[in-house]
Amino acid sequence: MVARLVDALLAAAAETGVTAACLERVPGSEASTLRSALIELSEGPCEHFAAGWQGSALWVGRSPFRPEHRRRNWFVQVTRIEPPGDDEVASLRPEDLEVTTMRSTGAGGQNVNKRSTAVRVRHLPSGAEVVARSERSQAANRREGLARLAWLLREQAQGRRDAGLRAQWDAKGQVERGSPRQVFRGPDFIRDAPT
Repeated sequence: MVARLVDALLAAAAETGVTAACLERVPGSEASTLRSALIELSEGPCEHFAAGWQGSALWVGRSPFRPEHRRRNWFVQVTRIEPPGDDEVASLRPEDLEVTTMRSTGAGGQNVNKRSTAVRVRHLPSGAEVVARSERSQAANRREGLARLAWLLREQAQGRRDAGLRAQWDAKGQVERGSPRQVFRGPDFIRDAPT
């Protein structure tokens, strides 16, 4: 049913002027079946279109894969997954950074006591901040600080991507059986008129 639902959703999107693309298909155990799919809506009235499909979808019919099964109502859950944010590493623009210098602490002789060699780099959009003070020159500490900040932002972006994938996986087990948003009938997968 998932494969047929993907085809129906893509066709309905084209009819309503929404640009839709299937980004990911997880194959099912039978030929030409899917366990899940990820569809991206990019242009047109995406919000309105997505709201009409979000929830459960019902197919009423005899399964070609389980012809002796008594069940005639088959449900699939359609869930909206928020895309992860853009990788902030690419946005290390000078106007997004606040770089301050300060004196290092600890042993180091005259260089520590008289020169501001330590560097604090703050990424203003995210609030992430690092301090680099291990080198003797301010320029070297600045390079190290920028590299550490880029690494920190990459880790945060990866954490958001992982959370999005977890949400996508968790949504697969939350099928709501009842009050379907879309209803399809028969072997030709004919869509009922929206209510």
